[in-house]
Amino acid sequence: MELINNIAKAHGGVSVFGGVGERTREGNDLYMEMKESGVINEQNIAESKVALVYGQMNEPPGARMRVGLTALTMAEYFRDVNEQDVLLFIDNIFRFVQAGSEVSALLGRMPSAVE
Repeated sequence: MELINNIAKAHGGVSVFGGVGERTREGNDLYMEMKESGVINEQNIAESKVALVYGQMNEPPGARMRVGLTALTMAEYFRDVNEQDVLLFIDNIFRFVQAGSEVSALLGRMPSAVE
């Protein structure tokens, strides 16, 4: 949170946070902290300096795996279309890889063959 807050206030770009396998409480706490610090502006969402995307622990592995890819797509949009500087933050990259392995196992394929 502190890193995203400092980047938003010092550099004026946008941050994208992808929470892979987050607990509901952790996601809610992060949202509330960002709202209190002014990084998220509920009155005018266009002025917000962060986009949040979550896939909770209880979600299927495919949904958790897609969170990282969705966050990346959002970051590319802000960079390419809005021409903004972007900080992409994925928490937890291990859970992202783990979800990919679970999807591979369900499909009966090697992890490197699943996109």
